[in-house]
Amino acid sequence: MLNFLQGFSYGLFLSCIPWFCIGLLRPELAVPTLNPSRWQVVLRYWLVLPGAAFLLWLTSLWGGFGPSLAGWVAGLAAVAVSLPAERWWHRWRAKRADRLLRQEQARDAREHGVTELNPNNPPADADALVLDLCRVKGRLQQVGLIEYAGQADRLYARYDRIDGLLRQRFSDGELAAQRGVAVVRHVCGAAVERLAGMAEEGAAIAGLDARFANQRLARGDMLDPAEREALERRLRLIADTRSRLEQLAASNETALTALDELVVALARLDTGKPRHKVSAEQALEDLQRFSQRTADYGHSARRAEGEKG
Repeated sequence: MLNFLQGFSYGLFLSCIPWFCIGLLRPELAVPTLNPSRWQVVLRYWLVLPGAAFLLWLTSLWGGFGPSLAGWVAGLAAVAVSLPAERWWHRWRAKRADRLLRQEQARDAREHGVTELNPNNPPADADALVLDLCRVKGRLQQVGLIEYAGQADRLYARYDRIDGLLRQRFSDGELAAQRGVAVVRHVCGAAVERLAGMAEEGAAIAGLDARFANQRLARGDMLDPAEREALERRLRLIADTRSRLEQLAASNETALTALDELVVALARLDTGKPRHKVSAEQALEDLQRFSQRTADYGHSARRAEGEKG
């Protein structure tokens, strides 16, 4: 085992020289990080790996001198084998961090008390509009637009609340209620169409990696002019699509605000059907008169007792 480690240390130390030269010319080939630089090349192949090889060599001297051929081969191939694995690990960490960030943004964007729709299990009493909301939410989640999927939940909450208020405030078959339902369905349907459009645009740019384009552009003058132009066009395409998504989301926020205003208006609506025969103002006046009469009765009773005394 010590002979293998000794040969491994020799092979690892010697392999640092060509990888160091390659890294100085093209850092992305020799460094597995997402944003490689020449400083990372110097740190990795001039300090870290040679230092590790030196420590392994010192440790292996306890068994005498006799490096094995298998150790030599393993040391020479160590960097070439580890680079793809390290690249995969860094990309996996970046994707995981991005996914967690999107989930956190979605939680922050979710309103308190809003019922969350399950795309795979719609409500039992769901109509066509609610089913469309479930489908479009599932589509947004599939393409990675989790921060916008919450708008489907908020639209459903407003739609359900307004439907309940219309049933409370108006009688069945009343013209005002029918018109209100039609307008609300139209507003929510338009918002669903915008969410569906956002899902399609998000799917169109889902395969475009902005991080990769920025890494390539970071090479500076070493990059071919044609490739630079293509990468810049790709980044502009991603930015324009993101801007379009923000505009559509803002339009949905306007629709949500309009629905909120309708909820408040319905809550304040007086349909001319009082639940009590006496109005609240009349009841308050009667209560004040009763209190005054009670006080007058108390004064009269004390005066009568004084006269008897």
